[in-house]
Amino acid sequence: MVSICPCREYPDFYKKLYSLLEPSVFHAKYRARFFHLANLFLSSTHLPVYLVAAFAKRLSRLSLTAPPQVLMMIIPFICNLIRRHPACRPLIHRPMALGDLTSDPYIMEEQDPAKSQALESSLWEIEALQNHYYPDVVRAANVISRSLSTQESEISELLELSSYELFEKQMKKRHGSVPLEFESVRGLLGRKQDITAEHFSI
Repeated sequence: MVSICPCREYPDFYKKLYSLLEPSVFHAKYRARFFHLANLFLSSTHLPVYLVAAFAKRLSRLSLTAPPQVLMMIIPFICNLIRRHPACRPLIHRPMALGDLTSDPYIMEEQDPAKSQALESSLWEIEALQNHYYPDVVRAANVISRSLSTQESEISELLELSSYELFEKQMKKRHGSVPLEFESVRGLLGRKQDITAEHFSI
């Protein structure tokens, strides 16, 4: 992977990129292109730890309200950031009350990543996604609870993943029969000696 670090020519580049990470970016038509470039810009191993931690934490917080097709890309994206920068691993292992925003030192409203206090926080949001309703998101989020491998995840195929593709994938899965216990209705209002039972019994 070619590392791109434009911070020398544009000192405020990463600050501007950080400020673009809003919930609306997950629904923009240029989402795939945006995260493709963001992945390139954050691929340099010379980036300061506080900066990478701020991006990982902001994406983690935004993931709480992101749709499943975006989460399938964002979770590996965050894991790749931590793989490239092992100094960010305390974000995974630091204990913190699950979902307790009051005890989280991270400042979501801060537009300067250097002042966001992301390094003092943790990625509890990814742990919260382990209870997501979509099973593939749960499996992706469970990676954070295990030892991350050094091999980065390939996210190029996930950048343009749509909700329609997720739906089609689920429809193609074979589900076992669901055991049900019920008593067939006999007659109108459950009456056994009913004329409707002869013609409309189930």
